[in-house]
Amino acid sequence: MTSKFMTDPIRILVKRDELTLEGIKQFFVAVEREEWKFDTLCDLYDTLTITQAVIFCNTKRKVDWLTEKMRSNNFTVSSMHGDMPQKERDAIMAEFRDGATRVLITTDVWARGLDVSLVINYDLPNNRELYIHRIGRSGRFGRK
Repeated sequence: MTSKFMTDPIRILVKRDELTLEGIKQFFVAVEREEWKFDTLCDLYDTLTITQAVIFCNTKRKVDWLTEKMRSNNFTVSSMHGDMPQKERDAIMAEFRDGATRVLITTDVWARGLDVSLVINYDLPNNRELYIHRIGRSGRFGRK
């Protein structure tokens, strides 16, 4: 196809995005039972100083459940997932960018454009690339 439209085409091979964990501090909290994860999250929330954080869940249903559970325990959080209208998601992101909200609970729909001080994987992602992509939200500009 290139020979049809170009004169002397050159093929350039580019490596796929480098997946790296360099510069990111990671911690693992072992929780033996699914129903204990919420209490563990609350303990982390109370212990850590959170400037801005994202909590990732694997499903929209889990995002809704966790958001309701956090709010019913007097935590101020926002949430976002793919079932929400784009206009609503844009408004939530604007609030988050402006600092009106410090914690965002989301699926992997929240992908690019923001950097946060803390990423929590409430649910482990299904593959290595998603894991690196998620935690990469916190490792920008030399932050750890």
